[in-house]
Amino acid sequence: MRNSTSILFGAALSVSIAGAALAAAQPPAKPVSAAFYSGKWYEIARTPNAGQRDCEAATTQFTTEGSGGFKVLQICRRGSASGAAKTFNTTGKIVAGASANAKFSMSFLGGLKTQEYWVLDRANDQSWAIMATPGGNYVWLLSRQAVMAPSAKATALARVKALGYAKLEFPQQPPV
Repeated sequence: MRNSTSILFGAALSVSIAGAALAAAQPPAKPVSAAFYSGKWYEIARTPNAGQRDCEAATTQFTTEGSGGFKVLQICRRGSASGAAKTFNTTGKIVAGASANAKFSMSFLGGLKTQEYWVLDRANDQSWAIMATPGGNYVWLLSRQAVMAPSAKATALARVKALGYAKLEFPQQPPV
């Protein structure tokens, strides 16, 4: 998956690899609406992972497909925010049950691999979200805008750190 172009997928196959910054696994703090899984998200910060090495200006586009399912298009730019785009398509679904839509899974390699992700926290207006793997290995701060307002970014990063994720990297954003 090293050449994967994803925000979340980069860690999908490397979830069990040692050396990642491990945070205490905490359940999601707030419910999310099913509409949360539609539209574009920009990656603002992440824990370093081999799958996203040299990945800049990463975005994830969710498209709802009914019954808690969605399509995912991820774009990663190699080397710089204006570098060559690599794309990755997959599908996902909201985990049914008591997750209040804050847990979802995505399939990889034609369904051979499934990885669960949790929305650990989010802004009340859903303008940013903190997503992670349940084991606490990887985290991503995502925003609906390529550049977050400084106060919102500070609030979100403080929450990421309070969740136990200290080692973060900040990919370049697309030119505005």
